[in-house]
Amino acid sequence: MIWIMSTQISPEARPREEWTGQVGFILSAIGSAVGLGNIWRFPGVAYENGGGAFLVPYLIALITAGVPILYLDYAIGHRFRGSAPLAMRRISRWFETLGWYQVAICLAIAVYYTAVIAWALSFFWYSFDLRWGDDTTTFFLVDYLQVADVGGADPWFTLDFVPAVLIPLVLVWVVAIIVLSAGVARGVQRVNLLFMPLLLVAFGVLVVRSLFLPGATDGLNALFTPNWAALGDADVWIAAYGQIFFSLSIAFGIMITYASYRRRRGNLTSPGLVVAFANSGFELFAGIGVFAALGFLAGQEGVAFGELEGITGPILSFVTFPALVSQMPAGALFGALFFGSLVMAGFTSLVSILQVVSAAFQEKLSISRRQAAFGIGGVAGVISVLGFSTTTGLIALDTLDNWANNVGIVSAAVAMCVLVIWVARRGRELRFHLNSVSTLQVGGWWTFFVGVLAPLVLGWMLVSRIQTLLVEGYEGYATWYLGVVGWGAIAAFVVFAVVLTLTPWRSPVDVYAPWPRYDRSHTPPARGGKEGAA
Repeated sequence: MIWIMSTQISPEARPREEWTGQVGFILSAIGSAVGLGNIWRFPGVAYENGGGAFLVPYLIALITAGVPILYLDYAIGHRFRGSAPLAMRRISRWFETLGWYQVAICLAIAVYYTAVIAWALSFFWYSFDLRWGDDTTTFFLVDYLQVADVGGADPWFTLDFVPAVLIPLVLVWVVAIIVLSAGVARGVQRVNLLFMPLLLVAFGVLVVRSLFLPGATDGLNALFTPNWAALGDADVWIAAYGQIFFSLSIAFGIMITYASYRRRRGNLTSPGLVVAFANSGFELFAGIGVFAALGFLAGQEGVAFGELEGITGPILSFVTFPALVSQMPAGALFGALFFGSLVMAGFTSLVSILQVVSAAFQEKLSISRRQAAFGIGGVAGVISVLGFSTTTGLIALDTLDNWANNVGIVSAAVAMCVLVIWVARRGRELRFHLNSVSTLQVGGWWTFFVGVLAPLVLGWMLVSRIQTLLVEGYEGYATWYLGVVGWGAIAAFVVFAVVLTLTPWRSPVDVYAPWPRYDRSHTPPARGGKEGAA
């Protein structure tokens, strides 16, 4: 050992839960990254931002921001051996607040993300008898969600529960809590080992079937025909960085937590590339299947592809796709595969989000994983049911999702890059740590991308989005409502983070032994896997 020096480890330090091996870690990380947005967001974003030409800024964004920030998460979690708050505290005690800010974001996302999984679970069941009928818009918004007319006489918030949403939502929470209580290896990892191969097979069948539908080539031409002029539009590049950033599950505690369960000699950089490119590969795969199917739908309705509405987001999944399924041969099977894929992709992402929250409270309050799972999961489940299984749940979900992602996560990413690289000046240490345990070495380019390029691009995204929200509002919702649910959520994240930071630790902060302290006076090993693994 030539670049680290030993430190005394508290006798209270104990072994940390670990993945059983590299395959379990990789599949779990892919399971977190591959979620609902891969299926319903990427195809629409690509189509609206240059088609085939969008792949150029998309790949550049993956290499210059996605992979570097993913490595930053891995390095922080693996070196400092803790959840987001504990790992950030070990960098600097003042950074613990940022870790809790990330936990707050995860908690907020979890309470509404489960509702979308519940919708997919319901529609999986409805697929077998095509219950949505011919008017899929009315079925989804009126018959199923029973959306309140908040612009009319209905209030903006009600406790009028919708049984069709409430029942599957409770079921999703029960299963998620059971998985969390089983632990990292026996719970989270096993779910990913089961669901990820099933997801690939189910969606693979769906994509192959779509490619042989009449009109499939029209959809693929619409997706991949390049509009090279779009590359001169700064908004297209911002969209590319945003898509990579949101789809990889980076910068809000997930990959920090997951990397902390990696064995001390575990390789980080090569699995990181596998995770990043597997996520992007699935997005492209999903885009092919979705747009081939949409080409068929355009032909069946006798309209040009460009005249189709609802080609991205929840409307794509719960309005456009049911209409498509109703018009194709063996539509029930096709619908079951699609909505089953949504359930599996969503659930693997959900357990990763909840694991961030569970791990943080386990360490802060010195409680068992079962206590954290049932306590935190129970509280979050009640909030989820009260907020998102009612007639006003869709509006609350839409608003909270927009602020949590476009303001919460982006601000957390900018703060993490700036604080870790520039304030604490830990870039060199973390790069050396990556190299000490990994076969694929990381050069100085990584520090530049994480410390300069990523904060600039993401900062631009953040400022632009905040300006738009302040000036134009969002979806025509009442200003006071956006202030309470949207900006109020961001304020709640900050308050939550400060309160939890001020809460005393009930266990030593070295309860899980960190790596020995970095010695800046020495040179790191030239190759990984030996020197720094002691």
